[in-house]
Amino acid sequence: MAPIAGYAVVGVHNSSMSKKLKKIISQILEYFNGSRIPEVYPKWEKSLVTLQKRFDYNFNDLTLLKAALTHKSYLHRHFNDHKLPSPFERMEFLGDSILGFVVSKELFNRHPDEQEGKLSKLKSKIVSETYLTLKANNLELGKYLLLSHEEAASGGAEKASILSDSVEALICAIYLDSGIAAATRFVKNHILVDYAQTVMRDELVNYKSILQEYLQGHNQEPPNYVTIGEEGPEHQKLFTVQIRIGDKICCTGKGNTKKTAHQEAAKVACQKLGI
Repeated sequence: MAPIAGYAVVGVHNSSMSKKLKKIISQILEYFNGSRIPEVYPKWEKSLVTLQKRFDYNFNDLTLLKAALTHKSYLHRHFNDHKLPSPFERMEFLGDSILGFVVSKELFNRHPDEQEGKLSKLKSKIVSETYLTLKANNLELGKYLLLSHEEAASGGAEKASILSDSVEALICAIYLDSGIAAATRFVKNHILVDYAQTVMRDELVNYKSILQEYLQGHNQEPPNYVTIGEEGPEHQKLFTVQIRIGDKICCTGKGNTKKTAHQEAAKVACQKLGI
């Protein structure tokens, strides 16, 4: 296969490379070809050598790694005349599916005696935003993300939504660079490592689900979560949530997102109920 825009795409066989995939890769590469490269680019490019050592993979086409680490906010800031969709988001979309497939396959093989329901719950924790954020922090991905000045100033390099998406985009980049075997190795070595211990961490326990299942099993109404307070500036909100079961106020929880506050309140309720 001929190189696209001056780059060879390695690892994806000619027979399986569809015209659509060629077009997608061409779109990714367009962002990084040409003369409109900001001053930060050369320094950032040099730092990617260190990052590749962290996850034990050297890209044949470094452009794919650059695309996976370039957040849409940066593209909108520096390439606002570009009409194509963000490669970061598209790669995150494909990486999510690759991750789901590899995790499902590995859990299927590693837990031959488990029922489908338990495997599904385990998989949902491993592919969750919280779990992937922990793995992104292990790799220090936040240090290597290209973000707009505004996004960086608001703590974008530490946001769970951005970090978890960057892991999925990275998985996609490895897949496009060298195929499913390389992507599988990355997932096994850096995502599934110590997964049995990691999923037991407090932030990965779904207390809302535990509470709801308990109440259903005792023929009680499902809990009602009510936001009773918001404080702090827009980028550092603190939410207070109450759980109401029937006419009773069970407990409250706080968090920097409503989702976190819900989980904290559910955790307190589970502790009160002894579950």
